[in-house]
Amino acid sequence: MEDHCIYEYPATLDLIINDTQKMGFDMASEPKTGSLLRALAASKPNGKFLELGTGTGLSAAWILSGMDKKSTLTSVDNDPEAQSIALKYLGHDPRIKFVCEDGGTWLEKNESQHYDFIFADAWPGKFSHLELLLNMLSIGGIYIIDDLLPQDNWPEGHAPRVLALMQEIESNPNLTSSRMAWASGLMLVTKTC
Repeated sequence: MEDHCIYEYPATLDLIINDTQKMGFDMASEPKTGSLLRALAASKPNGKFLELGTGTGLSAAWILSGMDKKSTLTSVDNDPEAQSIALKYLGHDPRIKFVCEDGGTWLEKNESQHYDFIFADAWPGKFSHLELLLNMLSIGGIYIIDDLLPQDNWPEGHAPRVLALMQEIESNPNLTSSRMAWASGLMLVTKTC
């Protein structure tokens, strides 16, 4: 099996990649992560989706490509320049709402909301505000995090934070999780109660 063969890409992906490269943005999710996000999104019909860390919209494009027409996606990022690329190519889709705000601040303001699917690709929702975010995840909801394998752009001392995050998730009796040494290093988590 060749897991690097991805048979279908979102229509806007090449345009987003091109603008992402022109901008010099180097924190975008890779196609393997995207293909998994698309497949998981398809499992939540009429779902309420949350993405923390829009970046330039690569992951959002994949999530949208798996969502049905009745689902909604809120995508939060604090970088208006990066998020402007996502707005340019995905902003016409009525299923997505972009929010330009610090992810932690946004989570605190919206803690009463519940989501069926959360992709955390930013510091908030992974290394801060984790308990708050998990309270926002519906029973049976999916929580996905990436960048768990060592990355060139990790700050010094970041590896222990990653290990502590995975251990915290795995010790939570309300979650079932699976580590995936695949793509940038993923963790797939389902809330069971």
